[in-house]
Amino acid sequence: MTSIFRTFLSGLIVLLPVAITLVLVVWLGGWVYTFVGPSSVVGRLLAALGFGFTTTPLFAYLIGIAIFAGVVFLLGVIVESRLQRHLKGLIDSVMQRLPLLGSVYDLIKRFVALMDRKDGDGLKSMSPVWCFFGGEGGAGVLALLPSPEPISISGASYFAILVPSAPVPVGGGLIYVPAAWIKPADIGVDALMSVYVSMGVVSPVRTGDNRGVVTPVQPAPQLTGI
Repeated sequence: MTSIFRTFLSGLIVLLPVAITLVLVVWLGGWVYTFVGPSSVVGRLLAALGFGFTTTPLFAYLIGIAIFAGVVFLLGVIVESRLQRHLKGLIDSVMQRLPLLGSVYDLIKRFVALMDRKDGDGLKSMSPVWCFFGGEGGAGVLALLPSPEPISISGASYFAILVPSAPVPVGGGLIYVPAAWIKPADIGVDALMSVYVSMGVVSPVRTGDNRGVVTPVQPAPQLTGI
């Protein structure tokens, strides 16, 4: 009986990742359908675009999606052309004049720009580091170092670090910590994100190699005061 149960459990463990993946896909699909499906506010707006071509609600919705996709594609063509600067300037000028929405728009624009940079000055250029609170031997946290330039706070050298949240690493916190607490982690940004997405199941240190060896970050000679 024990052998049968163990065999069944082994098969269940193999299927569990597939089942969880399917559940997440279905959940995400349901979430998207709730906000952009035919019965949603966005869906009714898309259907309104298509009612000029057909009276069937479903076909009108699909035509609306096609029209919207075409407009987005045309906008992309314009952005990649020489009109990019003028178009962005016009949109920024209009949005930033709106009370409250202007501040939200500016924040979202900065975040999207950080994700979209292709010149190495975005998320990929950040350095994974260990932060040992209280100094070496204290509690360690994997974080991202946005800039290797320390700042001076009350005459002491500090680094700004981003600590992601688990299992959704797009959140987290910004913390200023003493420079002596920071040591580089010999892993990439993708590996760091994998650690947080797996909630620690994926280890940042592999047995048998030197990925766990850390060396002190050398502070920049010039400190920027605040």
